Amino acid sequence: MRWSVLGVALAVSACAPAMRHFPPQPELTALLEKRVRDRQAIGIAVGVVEADGSTRTAFAGSAGEGARTLGGHSGFEIGSITKTFTGILLAEMVRTGEVRFDDPVSRHLPEGVRVPSRGGQEITLLDLATHHSRLPGMPDNLAPADRSNPLADYTVEQMYAFLARHELSAEPGTAYWYSNIGYGLLGHVLSRAAKMPYEDLVRARILKPLGMRESAINLRGPLRESMTRGHNARGFVVPYWDLPAIPGAGAFRTSLDDAVRFLAANLREPKTGLDRAMRDAQQQRHAVVDTLFNRRGTHGIGLGWQIRSEGGSRIVWKDGGTGGYQTFIGFDPERRVGVVVLSNTAIEVDDIGFHLIDPRIPLESPPPIPVRVSVPEAVLRRYVGEYTVDPEISIGIRMEGGDLYADVTSAAPVRLLAESEASFFIEPFPWSFEFVRNAAGTVDGVVLNAGGTIFRGRRVR
Repeated sequence: MRWSVLGVALAVSACAPAMRHFPPQPELTALLEKRVRDRQAIGIAVGVVEADGSTRTAFAGSAGEGARTLGGHSGFEIGSITKTFTGILLAEMVRTGEVRFDDPVSRHLPEGVRVPSRGGQEITLLDLATHHSRLPGMPDNLAPADRSNPLADYTVEQMYAFLARHELSAEPGTAYWYSNIGYGLLGHVLSRAAKMPYEDLVRARILKPLGMRESAINLRGPLRESMTRGHNARGFVVPYWDLPAIPGAGAFRTSLDDAVRFLAANLREPKTGLDRAMRDAQQQRHAVVDTLFNRRGTHGIGLGWQIRSEGGSRIVWKDGGTGGYQTFIGFDPERRVGVVVLSNTAIEVDDIGFHLIDPRIPLESPPPIPVRVSVPEAVLRRYVGEYTVDPEISIGIRMEGGDLYADVTSAAPVRLLAESEASFFIEPFPWSFEFVRNAAGTVDGVVLNAGGTIFRGRRVR
């Protein structure tokens, strides 16, 4: 397949700055072209905001077979970047008195819906917004009819059923644990408090005031026509993801042009109520250490935003991933510069965003693309069991339909694809599993490489 740059756009304010933070346009484009040549992206788009408010956008690769030419209006799934919308909504609704940070979640749910608590502590809206609810990453009652779109048939009733029987492992507010179901619940609660569907609420409170006309959950109108095609890590087209019950966790799609508008709005001086809510959402609420999902070591958490502080720089950021997309948005609020990176391929792009904001943070070497091999079912069955990493993290391995699946604490179930008889990878995330045998030849452990962080599980069953 031939790869080529399909477009480069440049928009600069009339006031020419004396100095630029970001690389010249040819270097910016060359960086993206290399990712495409290295087969780390089918199509990739970057937008930058300079300290003077001027913006630039660059593109490389393709929007995907049958899609329109890649450009500023092309649509991408942004996954968990949606959480920044949800966090801003919370800040705005606290500002207007519609809800309070310390409201128990149960106050905004139908009568009779049980929300788990522990030690007399109820989960609050702020706990949900800062990933301190102690809810797991995903609910344990997912049973998707289509694993390529795993949340499409998950319902609000199933979420309520999960909450009713779930037991928290620790008191809410005591520790950080990244939770998609927690953010989905927060978006649901805010929607109920505002008496408006989540998508309509985001559009009314955030998108419309910021002039973001190419952002939506439901694909309709111009965005439907301009959507790129999502690809897994091996370059195959995969379905879009739908999250009807928990849209606040990661359901939005947007264009690069809209994403740059959102980024610029987060950097400007606050003048409106929405501006002040955006600034409130950026403020650190807790110092955290995220060992499982962020090998870079998150130093703080705001409302939807994560905060990285090291080497004298402070970067407010969020990334997102779905089955066919990886995205990043981040900015340095002191230098007032920021970056958006959107890729229609499920291979991480965070390093590009961090490096462009702070060149001292290196770009990462492209990981090798694993090749799937066939392993006899009898061999696979030897790995089925329970593995304990520590009291907080366990790994369950099970067989389903001739394939191995892993259930890792705080994560959605994942299918294991064999790279060798004992080594497995998953898509779309950069995780690998290596099963370990003892001197007698019995499988007694598993090593999980979660994007560079190593977890060693001891077999207990």
